[in-house]
This record gives sequence, structure tokens and C-alpha cells, in this order.
Amino acid sequence: MTKNKYFGTDGIRGKFGQDPMTTDFVYRLGVAAGRALKTKEGEQALFVIGRDTRVSGPILQTALATGLRESGARVLDLGILPTPGIAYLTRYMGATAGAVISASHNPAAENGIKFLNAEGMKLTPEQEEAIEAIIDSLPDEMPDLDGECLGEASPKLFEVYLQDILATVPGLDLSHLRILLDCSNGAAHKAAPEVFGRLGADLVAINTECDGVKINLHAGSENLRSRPEELAKVLKAEKADLAIAFDGDADRVIMMDEKGNLIDGDHMLALLADELHRQGRLLGDTMVTTVMANGALKEFAREKGFNLLLTPVGDKYVSEELMNLAQKEEGKGKLGLGGEQSGHIILLDEEHRTGDGIRTAVFILKMLAQMPELSLSALAGSIQKYNQVVASCDVSSKPDLQSLTAFQERLKLLQTDLPGLVQWNSRYSGTEPKYRLMLEADTRHSAGEVASIAWEICDLIQSLTNTPKGAKIEVLNVTQGGLMPRPEKY
Repeated sequence: MTKNKYFGTDGIRGKFGQDPMTTDFVYRLGVAAGRALKTKEGEQALFVIGRDTRVSGPILQTALATGLRESGARVLDLGILPTPGIAYLTRYMGATAGAVISASHNPAAENGIKFLNAEGMKLTPEQEEAIEAIIDSLPDEMPDLDGECLGEASPKLFEVYLQDILATVPGLDLSHLRILLDCSNGAAHKAAPEVFGRLGADLVAINTECDGVKINLHAGSENLRSRPEELAKVLKAEKADLAIAFDGDADRVIMMDEKGNLIDGDHMLALLADELHRQGRLLGDTMVTTVMANGALKEFAREKGFNLLLTPVGDKYVSEELMNLAQKEEGKGKLGLGGEQSGHIILLDEEHRTGDGIRTAVFILKMLAQMPELSLSALAGSIQKYNQVVASCDVSSKPDLQSLTAFQERLKLLQTDLPGLVQWNSRYSGTEPKYRLMLEADTRHSAGEVASIAWEICDLIQSLTNTPKGAKIEVLNVTQGGLMPRPEKY
């Protein structure tokens, strides 16, 4: 398969002001996308564009919209909106494609462009290759940007998105719940409080600023996973029944129960799969997740009687398998279910083809409302996960891991070091200059013991890739949440 020059596993990303996140490149990207994605000759292409709250968003949207218009396309401006909202409205409007300007859970200095096809799903590799070929054929010059050229303002479509979420849970009344809502200073800052407020919840909404520089800063779903104690303090102080946290573009959600326990994507997938299976509504009677999922999910699926299908890492692979299930089985009245432990959960039906953090959360709360005798901790306690850590470290280069002899020799010792090893996964990030390692072990090992091995391997991979000493390494305790400190000795 040809390796893309610009597109990664989730669009094109980078630090704003540096290639490829510059206005001249994004303008050419707009021209190329407008030409490559147009499907009908003689008919004007229609693109919808939305963004998160990053300060670089408006100027990049201006560049992209200018390029799309240069290609002859019509452009609708959705404003600040969650990525899943843009995906839904792309399909709703019958648009040629949608475009999202966001770098998801990454820091404010970074940004990205992601295109969605007419079904609200990611582009095919062939479409990405076609766009890249046109980009490289275009001259570097670009016209002066019109500061007003964001596209045709379409504020009424925000309400269309909200009504769609509410329609999925008719009659749901959350007036008995006090909910702490962490909007990550991102795309959910308005949409999430609106949805949960209309459902009657007593809301404590935090991190709802949209100044463009605080997105994901000590806030949101990834902060909850790495520093759960911070939100737990607020939860206790506000006497809330549960907490819900979104990432910067709100396609991910992580929850916290009334006791301060982390409820991640693995938990939510298990709960939703069990409920849909019991209702006879689980598409293909199968839950789809990635090889990074906690091994306890396999046992849970076997115990409950539904199927579990594992894919490579990446929500696009999960989506592909869900679409395959939909083609094999009459899916009327059923939901395809898949996702990742990061909280990117896909509830697939005819109108929804991507993960939506807000929609996922209301599905979970609907389950909770149907069992008023249960707390969220009791509901989520039905699945007990193995100790799992995920390490992430910066690397200066990405040589083929198979070519690193010392690294491969070290991996061969994993089972010796961890006799209770359940599973592991070693790879480079598809969107960032990082190496990632997942290690999971049974109760014979503590989380600290597993983390110690992860630290050692990250130090080794940084040495072998000539990464400067002191470069960032993080080891996340996926099961309980929180970053694991570097051990004094391995």
C-alpha cells in the first residue's frame, strides 16, 4: 500500500504555522479536495465545514474555504461544532463532503484537517491519494485571504444536530441526576450543556471557555484518564452523581462514577453490548474493538453470549468492520457497536457512522435511568479489567521496528519478565512522532510492575532512535487511570 505524503490515520495534522498547517498549504488542500471529491460533472459540489475552539481554527477555515470555492464548490460554515455533528450534518445536507478543522485531544498549538465523505465517514485511501496528487501539481502562490470567507453561515444546523441526539433517547428524564460536565474548553462547550440541560439534569459545567488557547489544557477526557484525582475532587466538592468528560472535538467521552472510579471506553462498550445483546438489537450480535482493548472484554463477551471482533488500532478499522456487518445482516432496528478504550464509541445506524461522545453518554445514562436501583459504579462493576498500561514516548525517527535487533531481543523477554502477561501491542503512532506500547497482565502482577517494564522499553526505543535524553515519556494506568511515575530502578 502506498504511504501517504500528507494524510495520516486521522487526516492531516501539525503545529499551526509549520508545514503542513500553514494557510498556503491548507488553501491548496481546499482546491485539491474540491476537485478530487467532486462526484458529478456539471453539478456544484457542496462542502460543510466546522471546527473546534482553537485560535488557529478561523484562519485555517478561511484558507480551506477559499480553496474550496476556487475549485467551484459551495461552502457552508457550521461554526464551532463537535466532529460527529459535522459528520451527521454532512449526510443530512446531502453534501459532497464535510471538513473538520481540529486536532482532537492534542494541545492548542496543533491543528488538523479531516475530510468526511457523503456518508459522514473517513475518506478512502484512493480519495486521499487523489487529493495529494492534485496538491503537488498546484502552484505555491495563493490569493489574499478574505477574512469573511468562512463559508455561508448556517447557524440553524446546530439545532438540527442537537435535536438528532435528543431524538435517540425519547422521554429520557435526567432530573434526578446532578452531573459534572467537563467540556475540555473545546467543541462541546455549548452543545453538551444544551443537550444535558434539556434532558433535565442538574448540571455543573466546567471548562466551557472558547478562547482558543485552553482547549484540552488540564481539561477533558484525556486529562481525566491521566489525572483522575483532579476531577474526582470536583465531583466530591459538587456532590455530583457522576462526571462526563469530552475531548477537544467531542468524539470521545470518558465518565467517572459517584465514587471517583474511571469509566472508560472498555467499560462503556461492555455495558452497551450487553444491553443491546439482551434486547436483540446488537448488529451481528458482535461488538467490534481494537487489539488495545482490555483482555477482560473477551471473557465478558463469552460469559454474556455475544461475539467480540478485534481490529488494528484506529477507529477507521472499527468503522470498516461495522459496515461489513451491516452489509451482511439486515440491520433495521439494530445498532452496530464498536470503539476504543479512549472513549471513541461508534453506535452505527443508517444516519450515524462515526463516534459521538455526547450521544454515547446519553445512551449510557438511558441505561442507568432504566435501572434506578443501580448507581453508575454498580452498573460498571459488572466488568473487572486486568492491569493494563499504555506507554507513549517521543521519538526522533521511526525506523522499522523489526530492524532494531536490540529492541526485538528485549521484547522476546516479556513473557519471562511477566509470567502473567495477557497481551501486548507495540507500534508507532500513525499521527504523531511517538512510539506506543501496551502491556497487560493478570493479577499475578501489580500495575507498578507492568509499568516498570514499559518505562524500560521506552528508554530503549528512544536510545535506538537517537531521541534526546529527557524526551517525553508517559506511562498511563489504563485500568484505574493516572500516570505511572518513573520507577527508581527497573
